[in-house]
Amino acid sequence: MLPEIWRSKKSLLSFMSLLKVSRISVLEENNLILKNISFSQKALQKIAISGETGSGKSTLLQLIAGLVQPESGEVLFRGKRVSGPAETLVPGHSDIAYLSQQFELPPFLRVEQVLNYANTWSGSEAETLFRLCRIEHLLARRTNQLSGGERQRIALAKLLLGAPQLLLLDEPFSNLDMAHKTILKTVIRDIGEKLAISLILISHDPQDTLSWADQVLVMKEGQLLQQGTPEQIYRQPVNTYVAALFGNYNLMPASQGAAFESLGGIKSAKEFLLIRPERFKITATDNGGLPGQVRKVIFFGSYYELQVQLVDINITVQTGMNQFSPGDWVYLSVQPDDVWYL
Repeated sequence: MLPEIWRSKKSLLSFMSLLKVSRISVLEENNLILKNISFSQKALQKIAISGETGSGKSTLLQLIAGLVQPESGEVLFRGKRVSGPAETLVPGHSDIAYLSQQFELPPFLRVEQVLNYANTWSGSEAETLFRLCRIEHLLARRTNQLSGGERQRIALAKLLLGAPQLLLLDEPFSNLDMAHKTILKTVIRDIGEKLAISLILISHDPQDTLSWADQVLVMKEGQLLQQGTPEQIYRQPVNTYVAALFGNYNLMPASQGAAFESLGGIKSAKEFLLIRPERFKITATDNGGLPGQVRKVIFFGSYYELQVQLVDINITVQTGMNQFSPGDWVYLSVQPDDVWYL
């Protein structure tokens, strides 16, 4: 059951636009860090932001939180403009919480002391939140006795005591081992579902974003290159930069003409065909596909990755079957829907 403070927040939510970022640009030392970015978020929608280091992802989160002043454009939260730090005495927005990569906890205090300073909830409500964040067993420990993953969940719980409607997470999974990463993924999922809170997070790992997000934004050099569902971003990237962020791909020149017609009868006037490694069907017998020779087999646990030499190009094929060895001849086919044109 939600604590009363969260139930009252949830009653305010609708599936109208919760957040609207309109034509935002940010100037820093005469350089545009963000360039004319626009997008919107519905209540309870989960958005992931991806992009290479230095693409402006963290600056965008800080701007949404009211911690960075825009050069132009505006951020609307529930229809009201979010003020920047140049316009307010205390930067930030009471209903938007931002957890940075450099979060800090007071040293040498017990966890329960740190949380009590921020807590205005009843005892039972706070206990519900601490269980949700998987920190109830850490309350008696001192902050200098915690792992990085434990410290992060405590910092997160401290922010949630303010009952925000929007939570911004700046690369929450970086530098976490697999155990703490799994716990944090569960916590983030439960925050969205049980506390009825909207989330935006930054992550470099496609497994963190594709399986979680409702929408993905891809950034490069301060610009928004593409936005769409995880499946759209993965299967229909606008360029090779976007494709590379979400996994391996094969870029095959369409000029090879007749050779590629055997791949499902595909024809296109565009310059390249982009095919993800797992979309190929690979067989040891001639199925009318494209012949090639296996050069290398690499084991990745749940699948094998094969390097296959075609007539004049080397491609990567993914398969769950351990039946091929270097030197084997194989035949490849693919469905037209599994090919994207660039």
